[in-house]
Amino acid sequence: MKGFINFIKERGVAGLAVGFILGGAISKLVSAIIEDFINPLVSIALGATKGLVKASFKIGGATFLWGHLLSTIIDFFVIALVVYFGVKLLKIEKK
Repeated sequence: MKGFINFIKERGVAGLAVGFILGGAISKLVSAIIEDFINPLVSIALGATKGLVKASFKIGGATFLWGHLLSTIIDFFVIALVVYFGVKLLKIEKK
């Protein structure tokens, strides 16, 4: 048990937990910005009148939701940029 407590003290598990919680909150915020602002703009540009997430095409009996995939990719890249610049801003990349 003593070794485990020393591991927690040395490795900063509490900081990791705080970062995990903040990361989840930032993820929700970025997802909301993407869904409410960026996706409608992209759907207007691409002509997807139903909304980007619902944009799809059919081949035979299969429906491919390309809009949902594009929305998820945009979401990933924006979250990755926020995390990258957050780490650079806080100068924690060397820790």
